[in-house]
Amino acid sequence: MTSTVENRDAHATAEPEVTPELAVAHGLKPDEYERILALIGRVPSFTELGIFSAMWNEHCSYKSSRLHLRKLPTKAPWVIQGPGENAGVIDVGDGEACVFKMESHNHPSFIEPFQGAATGVGGILRDVFTMGARPVACLNLLRFGAPEHPKTRHLVSGVVAGIGSYGNSFGVPTVGGSTCFDPGYDGNILVNAMAVGVARADEIFYAKATGVGNPIVYLGSKTGRDGIHGATMASASFEADAEEKRPTVQVGDPFTEKLLLEACLELMATGAVIAIQDMGAAGLTSSAVEMGAKGDLGIELDLDATPCREPGMSAYEMLLSESQERMLMVLDPGKAEAAKAAFVKWGLDFAVIGRTTDTLRFVVKHRGEVKADLPIKELGDAAPLYDRPHVPTPKPAVVDPASVAPPCPDDAALVRLLATPDLCSKRWIYEQYDHLILGNTVIRPGADAALVRLGDGPKGLALTTDVTARYCAADPVEGGKQAVAEAWRNITAVGAQPRAVTDNLNFGNPERPETMGQFVGCLDGIGQACRALEFPIVSGNVSLYNESAGKGIPPTPAIGGVGVIGDVSKAATPGFKAQGDVILVIGETKGWLGQSVYLRDLCKRAEGAPPPVDLAAERRNGDFVRGLVLSGTARAAHDVSDGGLAVALAEMALAGGIGARVSPGPGLPSRAFWFGEDQARYIVAVAASAASRVEKEARAAGVPILRLGETGGTALTLGDGCSIVLEDLRAAFEGWLPSFMAGTI
Repeated sequence: MTSTVENRDAHATAEPEVTPELAVAHGLKPDEYERILALIGRVPSFTELGIFSAMWNEHCSYKSSRLHLRKLPTKAPWVIQGPGENAGVIDVGDGEACVFKMESHNHPSFIEPFQGAATGVGGILRDVFTMGARPVACLNLLRFGAPEHPKTRHLVSGVVAGIGSYGNSFGVPTVGGSTCFDPGYDGNILVNAMAVGVARADEIFYAKATGVGNPIVYLGSKTGRDGIHGATMASASFEADAEEKRPTVQVGDPFTEKLLLEACLELMATGAVIAIQDMGAAGLTSSAVEMGAKGDLGIELDLDATPCREPGMSAYEMLLSESQERMLMVLDPGKAEAAKAAFVKWGLDFAVIGRTTDTLRFVVKHRGEVKADLPIKELGDAAPLYDRPHVPTPKPAVVDPASVAPPCPDDAALVRLLATPDLCSKRWIYEQYDHLILGNTVIRPGADAALVRLGDGPKGLALTTDVTARYCAADPVEGGKQAVAEAWRNITAVGAQPRAVTDNLNFGNPERPETMGQFVGCLDGIGQACRALEFPIVSGNVSLYNESAGKGIPPTPAIGGVGVIGDVSKAATPGFKAQGDVILVIGETKGWLGQSVYLRDLCKRAEGAPPPVDLAAERRNGDFVRGLVLSGTARAAHDVSDGGLAVALAEMALAGGIGARVSPGPGLPSRAFWFGEDQARYIVAVAASAASRVEKEARAAGVPILRLGETGGTALTLGDGCSIVLEDLRAAFEGWLPSFMAGTI
């Protein structure tokens, strides 16, 4: 049912005069305002100024980043759609496609954690089903400040509740994620949401408008004043006035979004949809402009027809509102009435608010007046493009393992590490998410990667999110490589073939050369790894200006990975499965302690170079492990990351409820052997009868392999006199987060 608010033009407020000062207040630099004057040959109207502020801010135009994003690998034979659309698309065989993307909602989540996180989930889900895909899974990557910071507990509680509320209500499982704490996020947390959907490979929908005179249709919820200037806020740093920006946080309704999903998919099946675009950042403005510009068409809107939920809304407010659960479509005019009937059936607004033209102009009318008349291509193409000064991060010195004095015995060190905020169990978080709805979750949260079955067949998608920010801060190039390699290992460890990446590049102020140096360095490393591992980037998001009081966050280029496995019954999980299995380490252990959690959290030394990433070794070792999993030889598999071998072994023992007796390898101090964070490593458990064969095959393939010991008992024994019963490990691992959230620690 089409609905508009009556009497909105009563006592309309006159638009303010546009001045250079007002342009600056809209987030435009003085030289950018001069560029606008030159582009249109006059002073813009107030509404036009709002349009430029939305289209030219960092969040929408990528003006500081797109020069460098062009260097990333985005193509592969299985890539159907790379960056530039609502989401990326890959072919997963049998006529099916996987549609996925990750985006940030950092600033809104700091200001209003529940709604900020909830609408972040809603927005990324729309990006996926806008492409014609039915969402099958959500993931997230969360970074909070120090536990002792007075706001951290409140932020964790609100963000987790918001994610759970939206995803659970919408009806999509939240199957994985990553959560860490660091003082660098005290004033600017990170909430990155990822959504994954499935569609027919030949039925993907795009945002490119075609045809002159076709109707432009507004779909979904009504427009309100929530979220106005949300994209502009996301393109600025936080200062002392962060709380005053609360009105720019949108309010979501997951039940309406569920109706919108079903209505859109039903409408798409009729062949009525020519183009479709989610109203995300910058709302109606960006969705209309992007649809027209991609199709080399003009767009004319009549805002009098826009469904509004508040009286007296101006053209400026309607164009910049970021109210949730809204879509814009270009429809086949012959099928518009049938399309309207579908939306009326689902109880959603459906309004024809414009048409496509051949003018290449973006024209907006309201109350009988032309409020904007701008060149549509230039709104995007003429946006500033900056090659900002950048300086590389100095290379830190390598930490000699022998120089690290152990703060306590190895068994005590392991117990202490398992009870740290970063390494403890995140069960308190993921148990608030419905990770079983839809009935296709094969591997639940807590493993290396989640696994979701595709329909009723044997095929599945392996999904993960990861990044190690302390590595990126110490050496952006190696840290960028490691973030991709870690995602690749997570997917490999369950037996899936890694296929593609979505990223969320979270950094501080790009106008600071050292911050821009981190960005450029991380992208260099990410690009190297994606090329070497044939793991292209098909979608993503850049989130800059993540800083408060002049201090930026640690560089955090989040990686969301997707892989494919032909038969989910062959997948591996980390938990030990049987007594007497032989435990093998795949990959070389050198005892790298620089930037390790052992050095940082136990020795209080946040220093050194991070472990180097040998991409050839990553691929060789990973391919070998995947073969062990798919052949059924590896009964359990787990990649080795934060905390090294000892933490990985503890996680495997706790997941399976079976202990192990292992001994350190020769030539290294035990602390370096157990807690070093060398890359390209996995732990696998195989039947005793298969161990010698696996060792022989590894050596033939040039894969380093080491026999650690065997599974058994109810304790984890790390060599002579160093044994911890599993219940003590479990108490440490499971206890910290519930106690922190209860306020008892």
